[in-house]
Amino acid sequence: MEPRPGVDVVAGYRAALDAAAERPGAFLVGGISLGAHVATAWAADRAPAGLAGVLVAMPAWTGAPDGAPAAAAARATAAQVRAGGLAAAVATARAGAPPWLAEELARAWAGYGPGLADALDAAAAEPAPDLDALGSLAVPVGIAAVVDDPVHPLVTARAWARALACAAIRTTTLAALGADPAVLGSAAVLAWQRATGAGR
Repeated sequence: MEPRPGVDVVAGYRAALDAAAERPGAFLVGGISLGAHVATAWAADRAPAGLAGVLVAMPAWTGAPDGAPAAAAARATAAQVRAGGLAAAVATARAGAPPWLAEELARAWAGYGPGLADALDAAAAEPAPDLDALGSLAVPVGIAAVVDDPVHPLVTARAWARALACAAIRTTTLAALGADPAVLGSAAVLAWQRATGAGR
């Protein structure tokens, strides 16, 4: 789904999930990083009929974002965008990230237009599901984690997997993700299949 720019980025995701839940038939929800947080929290809150599971990729924190590397990075990028514009933030990303990741960030950030800094701050402030919320989710959850990503720590993905009632986790690496972005979605789907018993 297209993000809603600015401070309403999370509200936009939730509205899109609400709309999806009105369609007939079974469905999965999921997302990457903030998207994973929002989809999982929504699924735990709503538990709509037809929800067959959740696909979680690279969860960044559990509960409040205090001290989480991803939240700190989002706030720092927001400050940089306000101070020097998108070009300055992209230049910093190109200097400190693998080329494929810098390109992906540049593409994604440009889509937010002038609302980028506010969207980043909103993302940094949004709580992820806490352990109680995760434990209340009854549907199968597939978790994809990147073992060498310090911004989305493997320890967080493992904590989610332990807290969830029915979950499985599969891992990949930054190098594999850079070579083929599809590995992240594939890992989440394979983990979900394992959680449902279909992948055994």
